[in-house]
Amino acid sequence: MADTECSTVKTTCPYCGVGCGISVSKDTEAGFKISGDMAHPANKGLLCSKGAALADTLGRKGRLLAPEINRKSVEWETALNKIATGFQEIIDIYGPDAVAFYVSGQLLTEDYYVANKLMKGFIGAANIDTNSRLCMSSSVAGHKRAFGSDTVPGCYEDLELADLVVLTGSNAAWCHPVLYQRLVAAKTTRPNMKVIVIDPRQTATSDCADLHLPIKPGTDAVLFNGLLTHLKKQQKFDDHFTNKFCDGLDATVATAEATAPNVEFVANVCCLDAKDVLEFYAYFEKTEKAMTLYSQGINQSSSGTDKVNSILNCHLVTGRIGRPGMGPFSLTGQPNAMGGREVGGLANQLAAHMEIDNSDHRELVQKFWQSPTIACKPGLAAVDLFDAVYAGDVKAIWIMGTNPAVSMPNNSRVRQALKKCKMVVVSDCEQNTDTADFADVLLPALAWGEKDGTVTNSERRISRQRPFVPAPRNAKPDWWIISEVAKRLGHVSAFKYQSSAEIFREHALLSGHQNNATRDFDISSLSTLTQSEYDDLAPIQWPVTDEQPKGTARLLGTGAFFTPGKKAVLVPVSPQPPEHLPTPEYPLILNTGRIRDQWHTMTRTGKSGILSAHRPEPYAEIHPIDAKLSKIRDRELITLETLWGKMVARATISPYQKQGSIFVPIHWNDQYASNGLVDALVSPATDPISKQPEFKYTPVAIRRFATTWKAFVLSRTHINFCDKANAATYWVSARANNSWRYEIAGEQHYDNKSELVRNLFPKSIFDNSWLEFEDVARGNYRGAQIVDDQLIKCIFISNLSDLPARDWLQTLFSEPAISSENRACLLSGLPPKNQKDTGPLICACFGVGAKTIIDAIENKQLATTDQIGEALFAGTNCGSCLPEITSILSNTASA
Repeated sequence: MADTECSTVKTTCPYCGVGCGISVSKDTEAGFKISGDMAHPANKGLLCSKGAALADTLGRKGRLLAPEINRKSVEWETALNKIATGFQEIIDIYGPDAVAFYVSGQLLTEDYYVANKLMKGFIGAANIDTNSRLCMSSSVAGHKRAFGSDTVPGCYEDLELADLVVLTGSNAAWCHPVLYQRLVAAKTTRPNMKVIVIDPRQTATSDCADLHLPIKPGTDAVLFNGLLTHLKKQQKFDDHFTNKFCDGLDATVATAEATAPNVEFVANVCCLDAKDVLEFYAYFEKTEKAMTLYSQGINQSSSGTDKVNSILNCHLVTGRIGRPGMGPFSLTGQPNAMGGREVGGLANQLAAHMEIDNSDHRELVQKFWQSPTIACKPGLAAVDLFDAVYAGDVKAIWIMGTNPAVSMPNNSRVRQALKKCKMVVVSDCEQNTDTADFADVLLPALAWGEKDGTVTNSERRISRQRPFVPAPRNAKPDWWIISEVAKRLGHVSAFKYQSSAEIFREHALLSGHQNNATRDFDISSLSTLTQSEYDDLAPIQWPVTDEQPKGTARLLGTGAFFTPGKKAVLVPVSPQPPEHLPTPEYPLILNTGRIRDQWHTMTRTGKSGILSAHRPEPYAEIHPIDAKLSKIRDRELITLETLWGKMVARATISPYQKQGSIFVPIHWNDQYASNGLVDALVSPATDPISKQPEFKYTPVAIRRFATTWKAFVLSRTHINFCDKANAATYWVSARANNSWRYEIAGEQHYDNKSELVRNLFPKSIFDNSWLEFEDVARGNYRGAQIVDDQLIKCIFISNLSDLPARDWLQTLFSEPAISSENRACLLSGLPPKNQKDTGPLICACFGVGAKTIIDAIENKQLATTDQIGEALFAGTNCGSCLPEITSILSNTASA
């Protein structure tokens, strides 16, 4: 294990699949200093806003610090025996298929390996699936159909070598910011590089695009079939490559020509301008060094696998794969989604990229593990798994490092399933999550900064996560927890692991066992690492073999595929519409995704005040015409409803949204909002091959959410508005620096808002420390509590008029004592004349607000983002805020 007392620890970021290296050093004042690792090949010292704010998330407040049974603390021995006994009883009565694991791309590879080994080799069922099913399984399935293996052929360097980069279904500027900044830097260095963005929305990623194609949702396969047809007409196929290394050419081309015969047809189906489609096709036709980067906009579809293959087809027929500056590239969602795939974390896989439905692979893995059995058929994928829990077929489930009560589609049914389940075990580092509320047994796992193991990023690069903070006494590694349960199930000898290094060596040894270059994943030359060599392991791309001991940057460029015939398979793609289409009752299309400064269900990023400031509450981005038709105004609350559920969000009217579509972020949950679960709305439709859910296309209706008053509260301490449901029917909480921020609203009418305030706060605060002002006629109220010259909380309420900005008021909670000048202005909500309101946060890395940027532009005559960066540092770290800064520049110049 790494020395947790050393001055600097090199580790890996726990967020997206870019896999950025991080340097952590001890800071006596602030705890730990987080910076980008200049030597890590993935990020070369860059960090996004989330990575830069990791130090904010290291505190133990809210941590699960002891095992719990029915929310009562117990000893580890008691909890482990409870799990083993419960699982064994269910297996004895109902068979191994009655138990399941649901794991996570947040787990380290070593954790994943042990969980998969226990379930498939010793329990003997394949009911282990992962939340990576929700983000990357269509890419996995597409790779396997085309290449015979789940192989990502390229590497990040290719972005900087390409002459054309196509981003489709990816808002990389917000979701993979460091990789996006590498692209922007390459384009700045080589202005002739072309970037094309294909996305229904005009996102921050479009900022660097030479061409943006606002495609009709769900029509991606038509667009890429059209590209294939165009390449055929222009005689741009690489005949040598297709003849020697590809099968299925004629059928694939015939299907493309039948479903996308010409540019005009494609433009009509995809609701694009024909000249823009032709421009895209012409760029791809003429540019050998072309890359296509794709992510959830492609994968999260009921025909996601076909969409992936429509992209792969275009690269295969032109031979643009596995060589510098070219190829298809899947942008992985989670930090270890790739590592999970390596060890068989999906229900249809075995470890080391072997297959359950391959009898030779089953025999090989079983003999290697010396296990009493081996799963002989694929297990249940995520949506089917929770359906089986709901139906009572799965009677025990162990959830590790993920929050399916928030993240699964149709999650009201998931919650019903967990409530009905005979035994629910949850391993997590947080005590209170939406999923933990359903747990019979809660197990305290290690968090980032305490874990010791490996992860694999989007370019197949294995990196170490190293511990640098002492673990809480009762928190344990996930691999240890799983192994202890395995021992109590009678499998002592197979799970006698003493370290993550020991597990890694076994994992590496299996990858090369009877491989003989028949499988793509092979890290066998790492199987003899000593503990110190494992501790010092530098980032390296697999395969790592005796022939390639320093790793491998690119694969498949020489035509060495892993299908039975050793050739790539071109897959005929017949474009399919989404499973559920808009109706008069649900006329719009719901699209979900991430925002810039939050991650998944906010269990980590929600702890950072700086990350919560950029988008502090759930919102729905709506095109102006759709808003007008629905009689919705900007910034008012709305209800969104589908066949599966409802939620409430703040309307954000934007011309950058495609008409007919609505975008809603995925992150909010019951810990942070009264009714902010967007996945309660999402259709449970899945791709028939990959079983990946359709998060990008659910028919939805919107309407105003009628309230009689609205308010915000700023408080030095947390307030539980769940207990105030009768008074506040809508609430959202967000951390701020040294305070909490709440947006609240209610339906009940109050003649006097002071009565409302007394329903919201304890009676004990209404003494001489409470200041208040009320305008009964206008329905306005302002109140504040000051104790020992410190601002403790304040509330601003209004019936109709706009409330004051929150930004200046929030700064008062950072003051050790409120000045008389600020105290005099407090209830006005406006700063004194000699103070500046910084405005809404724009740059999270350096805490720079919009008004600060506007003032600098006007007073210093700044004309470029570089000048703003030089003056304020804004935009000079991760660059995620640069599109917003550009917009501010443009608007200020226009004004």
